Amino acid sequence: VQAAPQQVAEDKFVFDLPDYENINHVVVFMLGTIPFPEGMGGSVYFCYPDQSGMAVWQLLGFVTNEKPSAIFKISGLKSGKGSQHPFGAMNLPQTPTVAQIGISVELLENLAQQTPVANAAVSSVDSFTEFTQKMLDNFYNFASSFAVTQAQMTPNPSEAFIPANVVLKWYENFQRRLTQNPLFWKT
Repeated sequence: VQAAPQQVAEDKFVFDLPDYENINHVVVFMLGTIPFPEGMGGSVYFCYPDQSGMAVWQLLGFVTNEKPSAIFKISGLKSGKGSQHPFGAMNLPQTPTVAQIGISVELLENLAQQTPVANAAVSSVDSFTEFTQKMLDNFYNFASSFAVTQAQMTPNPSEAFIPANVVLKWYENFQRRLTQNPLFWKT
């Protein structure tokens, strides 16, 4: 966690991102100690050196007091084209393995009109659904690996046994509900 940005202008801040080539996702979040001024938010930019060492800036998205955190996928952006940015001719550190995350404090109306670079935002529903599906499969396979027939059961008063068909029924119900509404568990 980097909580001390480098202030490069009154309304612009950067964080160095060492060894960025080995980073897939970046999480940007507010600490909750200092909110944005009323009507303001922060555009989030990713800056990396191109092959000639020039800074390439790409808009990832934004954070606001109402949306204080975001996850951005940067692994596929490293060969893309730059976009318009408010950081001027700032140069990156001379180290080719260091990128930067830039935060530009701007009016909320301006944030809503900006278009982030494609594939930067990570859909939390898709990631959550994928994780949940993998977790369900793993749990079912793990639990099924301990299945025994009634003839193989050895009485043991300290152990409880759950019929495999109960686990299968739960698994199928959970999958159905997840398909209908990936966020059903929140209600």
